[in-house]
Amino acid sequence: MGSRSVMFALIALLVMIHGQLWFGRGSIANVAQLQKQLKAQFQSNQQAEHANLQLAAEVKDLKEGLEMIEEKARMELGMIKVNEIYVQIAKN
Repeated sequence: MGSRSVMFALIALLVMIHGQLWFGRGSIANVAQLQKQLKAQFQSNQQAEHANLQLAAEVKDLKEGLEMIEEKARMELGMIKVNEIYVQIAKN
């Protein structure tokens, strides 16, 4: 009788452990989902880092020279120099 209750207790413990493995907090599906989220976050971080590097380069250019300021004024504000003719070509 004693060995039978020990066997049932061990089987119950084994079932509980398997339940945690398949359906619990640290389950295989949960770990796969967390890995997927981690990969997406890593890609997002890489994109943000790339954008930060571009902005840092732009800030450096703005601090060091007037060429970047002139380019921004031309592209974003449509400014032209004195005695300069602006020509716009429309593509069909």
